[in-house]
Amino acid sequence: MYEVEVKVRADHDLVRSNLEAAGATALGTIEQVDVYFDAPHRDFAARDEALRLREQTDSDGSTTVLTHKGPRLEGATKTRTEHETEVGSRDEMQAALTALGFSPAATVEKTRDRYAFEDCTVTLDRVAGLGEFVEVEAIVTEDAIERAQDRVTETLENLELGDAERLQTSYLDLLAAD
Repeated sequence: MYEVEVKVRADHDLVRSNLEAAGATALGTIEQVDVYFDAPHRDFAARDEALRLREQTDSDGSTTVLTHKGPRLEGATKTRTEHETEVGSRDEMQAALTALGFSPAATVEKTRDRYAFEDCTVTLDRVAGLGEFVEVEAIVTEDAIERAQDRVTETLENLELGDAERLQTSYLDLLAAD
């Protein structure tokens, strides 16, 4: 699968108001703690890749997901391959990764208010140490990338965020640069 996303800094009150006025569906709030790993056999940063172990908690409980993100593709959106699988235990998965030589490199903590809007997921993110952001995202197959890029951009414009500076940088990289 491919993740197609646009990220901007934006005032959450304005965006929430625009989402509600447009009839977006609120999907709830989740807390996420992401642990990113370095590998002994490859430089993820040099290859523009990431290996992440995410624990997310919502009103239904918590889940843990292991994700590999591939290098970004060229374009106005941040588009990359994404492989995810749910794991039964964050602690056991982290222990297995450590036993294989992977080491925790950084942690990103955020709260996300999620909405379904125009075939996209819109998240209002509050990232510890960074502030407020809005992401518009679609998860698609390779043959739907171009259509998803257009749709994500249109959704951003429909939320009156078309003129906002688009950030191609991950929260991890923003925290590292801070």
